[in-house]
Amino acid sequence: MSDSPADLLRPLRRTRQFREFTAEPVDRASLDAIADVGRWSGSSQNTQPWRFIVIADSSVLRQLAPIGMPSTRSLQTATAAIAIVMPDAQGKQVSYAFDEGRAAERMLIAAEMIDLGAGIAWIRSDIRAAVGEIFGLPADRFIRTIVVLGHPTEAARRPKSAAGGARLPREETVFEERWPKG
Repeated sequence: MSDSPADLLRPLRRTRQFREFTAEPVDRASLDAIADVGRWSGSSQNTQPWRFIVIADSSVLRQLAPIGMPSTRSLQTATAAIAIVMPDAQGKQVSYAFDEGRAAERMLIAAEMIDLGAGIAWIRSDIRAAVGEIFGLPADRFIRTIVVLGHPTEAARRPKSAAGGARLPREETVFEERWPKG
């Protein structure tokens, strides 16, 4: 592999969502390291609004799985997860959502870097109260994103698209200096 920028950044382009996992548990050192990556993510004005709940109890993951199907289906086989707990603060929803997304994406990349699979279980607004009860959250906190972790199955590791077909062509998505003329 060369040291070209494209080659050096290839691992970022290869990070993907996994939703099917083997029964092999995720070790505690990996969970702690991934949680720390989330904790060290940047946030607007360094507010660090998120808190993280590390979940290694498969019975809790299986309890969560049916609540928000299909968005929570990966919790059926995951062996660990990290819930991102956010404050319900008026006027901060957009900036906090960006902060939450930054932490989630970095945790996905961290999992890839240590040969684990990760995905996002999205908690819809209509089920957030039920999820909050499971975790004992105070009324001013909620979970929208759960980073699901585990060892992906062989089927999950297989490409979902034909080679070269996973993304729109560059010329349709990246433009120079301004929007292209119609």
